[in-house]
Amino acid sequence: MGYIPKLLTEKPHAVCIPYPAQGHINPMLKLAKLLHHNGFHITFVNTEFNHNRLLESRGADELDCLPSSFQFKTIPDGLPPTDPNATQDISSLCESTTTHCLAPFRDLLAKLNNDSSHDPPVSCIISDGIMSFTLSAAEELAIPRVLFWTTSACGLYGYFQYRKLLEKGIVPLKEASYLTNGYLDQVLDWIPGMKGIRLKDLPSFLRTTNPDEFLVHFAVSETDRARKASAIILNTFEELELDVLKALSLILPPIFCIGPLQFLEHQVTTDESLSILGSNLWKEDPECIEWLDSKEVNSVVYVNFGSITVMSPEQLGEFALGLANSKQTFLWIIRPDLVTGDSAILPPEFLEETKERGLLARWCPQEQVINHPSVGGFLTHNGWNSTLESISSGVPMVCWPFFAEQQTNCWYCCTQWGIGMEINSDVQRDEVERLVRELMVGKKGLEMKKKAVEWKKKAEDAAKKDEGSSSKNVQKLIHHVLIP
Repeated sequence: MGYIPKLLTEKPHAVCIPYPAQGHINPMLKLAKLLHHNGFHITFVNTEFNHNRLLESRGADELDCLPSSFQFKTIPDGLPPTDPNATQDISSLCESTTTHCLAPFRDLLAKLNNDSSHDPPVSCIISDGIMSFTLSAAEELAIPRVLFWTTSACGLYGYFQYRKLLEKGIVPLKEASYLTNGYLDQVLDWIPGMKGIRLKDLPSFLRTTNPDEFLVHFAVSETDRARKASAIILNTFEELELDVLKALSLILPPIFCIGPLQFLEHQVTTDESLSILGSNLWKEDPECIEWLDSKEVNSVVYVNFGSITVMSPEQLGEFALGLANSKQTFLWIIRPDLVTGDSAILPPEFLEETKERGLLARWCPQEQVINHPSVGGFLTHNGWNSTLESISSGVPMVCWPFFAEQQTNCWYCCTQWGIGMEINSDVQRDEVERLVRELMVGKKGLEMKKKAVEWKKKAEDAAKKDEGSSSKNVQKLIHHVLIP
């Protein structure tokens, strides 16, 4: 028999559990704040590893002043201890959360629902799309089971192609030479809503010769399980990805596009301690904004490859010298774990050439940076948060996708939305120089800027309070799914 809430008249209680990586925690926290503003009691569930990183980054007393109706809880991730300043290995993390997290998550729910608990009974679970083990727990409690896929709609749809690619024998690749002989350039003309997309533009885990590649089969199992959810949430807006959303709506439960979430978050009046609560797992360098204040409008290239991308020392050097030779002013975020095997050692000639027009930082408040008037372009890995924040700020991009659905986001930016240019994965300084200069002062860069500003307006319209499609979808989600 399913769990019956103690009192149906009590405040609704949403348990929000993100996948334990920076790019997944950020949007889930924004959604949690939005639900709290709409009357929900919130339990936000981090892994112990990331919760410790959050406290280290934000300060040990960061959560002490939160309202009692917004609490943080933790569960173990099942992995051995690793460097607290580095993102955990994604494949190992996916395998571990799938295998080890359901039991402690069930225990946490039992404690929250205990008669001696001061919390209202759990009334719904919102989990990351790749934490679908939570569906079992929600089903046991007979409460709504909602998946928040923090990818783009096009990225999610790209993962849905994996099963068919396996059935057609297109993947796994027959031999390693397929990575370089043009095989990945084949156009997949059988995917509705993705006309012209190539194999190389789908999420990158398929680039393997291993028939047992874990992340390929993980993507298949997680997209299969997504069909069993009560609803799917996406941090996008309908006009941006209309064709893909139409295709997804034919194979998934009801989809609620509620993005860009940062616009909706800014509209809500909430407890001050909540409004300043952030989710960065690295300490932010405070001088970034002050430095940007001293620069002219649209004069700075913002460079950030996200929280997971790693590159070789050689690639770092090529980016550095390309930026130096472009003669453009830049703010470059170099996280402690950006470079594989070594610390990030920059060429001496780069440091000498750029000392008057560049700022290097370890981490920054990206949303604030990318919205700054002085930022005119973004050199990015095309993670979805970064891509959507760039769109929402009217900032065009030079794209260097690293892995997962970043390749799909890049293809859409460059070929469908008109706001990006791609750097070859084998990065060369001459190409970096040319594209950065084109982005900032070239004709194509000006065209992209105009298009980006148009998309920004459409994003703002979607998030318009009480009127926009995303604002309406939040209320539909709450009243048709979360509080049925």
